[in-house]
Amino acid sequence: MIVNYTTQGWQIVYQQSHALLAAQLAWHWPPFGPTDRWVGLLAAIAQHDDEQRPWDGHYGLTPTGAPADFTMVDFSMEQATGVLRAARFQGQWRSLLTSMHLSFLYESLRGQKKELDAFLDEQKANQQRWRKGLGINKADAQQAYDLMQWCDRLSLILCRRELPEMGRALEISQGPDGRRYDVARPTADGPVTITPWPFAASHFTVSVEASSLAQLQFKDDAELSARLREAPIETLRWELVKS
Repeated sequence: MIVNYTTQGWQIVYQQSHALLAAQLAWHWPPFGPTDRWVGLLAAIAQHDDEQRPWDGHYGLTPTGAPADFTMVDFSMEQATGVLRAARFQGQWRSLLTSMHLSFLYESLRGQKKELDAFLDEQKANQQRWRKGLGINKADAQQAYDLMQWCDRLSLILCRRELPEMGRALEISQGPDGRRYDVARPTADGPVTITPWPFAASHFTVSVEASSLAQLQFKDDAELSARLREAPIETLRWELVKS
């Protein structure tokens, strides 16, 4: 989950909800490639954070009992293999994109654990096999994944409230066209701009749901889960406009 500290306590955005926001952003990008692959790409983006590990102790908490942001949680082989297993049932294309995302996230951890190294090696072999099975070259697969990663990154910037103050720009990442993109909010609480503008429409709105917690510490995952089920839910919205 994504955890933001507020004056009232904690704001929680589930990672699955963040992925849905990423898919909203991708939906507004001009489609490229065959229709079946474009729809598969949207599905991969929307589901890339599924299969999160169950909270069965203190997994969702920091050592002090606060809700743990996803950046504070160690790599979960259970989640990684779970999302790959789910992707398998939607075919080679979603499997390829999901595997590429896992390589992007965890290749920097290579050398820490033999189990992880074997998992990363398996991803490379599977990606080659799926590209061959699909009849797609590495460059076309990378173009599709670059959009997935771009939307994932922009969604995280929004969900984690990372938009800079005073209208300053923040790099998102390189897009599927090889260009650098920056995001900014020229006025406080005003529309968000992307430079250069990549979307088909000149303006649109995206949203994500967030839960609010006033309680700052929890004894275990069960208590955190119970409070989240009772928590008020707010819909966060951003208007994106062409500058």
